[in-house]
Amino acid sequence: MPSSTDPLAAYRVTREPFYQPAGEELSLFEAAHARRLPVVLKGPTGCGKTRFIEHMAWRLDRPLVTVACHEDLSAGDLIGRWLLDGDSTRWQDGPLTLAARFGGICYLDELVEARANTTVVIHPLTDTRRMLPLSTRNEIVQAHADFQLVVSYNPSPMAREMKASTRQRFCAMEFAYPDPEQEAGIVARESGLDLSQTSAIVAFGVRTRRLQGVGLDEGASTRMLVNAAWLVVQGVSLVSACRLAMVDALSDDHDVHEALQSALDASF
Repeated sequence: MPSSTDPLAAYRVTREPFYQPAGEELSLFEAAHARRLPVVLKGPTGCGKTRFIEHMAWRLDRPLVTVACHEDLSAGDLIGRWLLDGDSTRWQDGPLTLAARFGGICYLDELVEARANTTVVIHPLTDTRRMLPLSTRNEIVQAHADFQLVVSYNPSPMAREMKASTRQRFCAMEFAYPDPEQEAGIVARESGLDLSQTSAIVAFGVRTRRLQGVGLDEGASTRMLVNAAWLVVQGVSLVSACRLAMVDALSDDHDVHEALQSALDASF
């Protein structure tokens, strides 16, 4: 239950999440936040979009309400619903309503995975109206002055596309995997593994990304590289760590798996 003094206390980011800037993304997001403009973060899975918004929430000292979107996500899951409470009912705000009502950043991760009729509920919050109608409660929530909506999605050929009617309501920031040297530094910072070994892990990760579109939907994400590094820290060999965290995790297709294994053998 939210605190009576700070309803978003549980959503405050109290420790700085590590994020390595690749360009002007920090200042660009700050500019959009200053006007509370809705922002969409685009980029491949595991490239740092979620870590970026966590870092910005900490940097801007704003609560961050995160929703992992999926195909079963309903409008009620976002805005709230009536719940039985003994012999009566009570209304419980959903995460989107909570952020809009009390002034947090609401982050809808992988928005395109949600039902099409679910994403429509965000439209009134993304234009000059900045309101959220709660029809089942007969209420219109006027968004708090500090409320900002941020969504993300992966614009890969295999993923659903964001509708133009939704896309045009957002400013867009595009993310990509860091260059190998920078990515090796990030993996080393996250795992505690030395740079020479993380460089080898990243080099193999880059090889897997070259297979994208040739039997592989996506190559290894930075998140996967960090997982491999953590395994090495636990005493697993580099080869076994990369096989466990990447080769066996990326695909069940026999031919693709063989190609990944060949790339692993060539790398080590």
